[in-house]
Amino acid sequence: MSVTKAMGIFNSIFGKKISEEEKENKALSWMPLTAMDQLNSIEKLSADKPQIIFKHSTSCGISTMVLRLFEENYSLGPEKADLYYLDLHGYREISNEVANKFNVYHQSPQLLVIINGVAVAHNSHGAIAEMDLDKYVQKRGRS
Repeated sequence: MSVTKAMGIFNSIFGKKISEEEKENKALSWMPLTAMDQLNSIEKLSADKPQIIFKHSTSCGISTMVLRLFEENYSLGPEKADLYYLDLHGYREISNEVANKFNVYHQSPQLLVIINGVAVAHNSHGAIAEMDLDKYVQKRGRS
């Protein structure tokens, strides 16, 4: 096996190092979800464009890996959807209210897509990477 091929496999398993410039260009516009009243705003804003909530457990290696993969593969611009980051440990009450308000079972990591005040999609763990977020934006464009 060639060194290049071996490095390609290694990078696909463990992730390649990304330069600071690539990180800066790829940085997502996360809005921290830190106040209960933001949930009402998210509900209202979801009438105009999808609102995406990422519930992250800062002490979980799997959650960190899923967040990194999400950030590396996310391709929607800020005009297409708003992104919220929820630190489950710092804001447990808000996390519980997200589950209650949007009628989803709490998991972590977890990604919710809110449209017209409803969680139209939600997944956790590895299934987050399989979500096709483009289809929710396209639905919005047709209505």
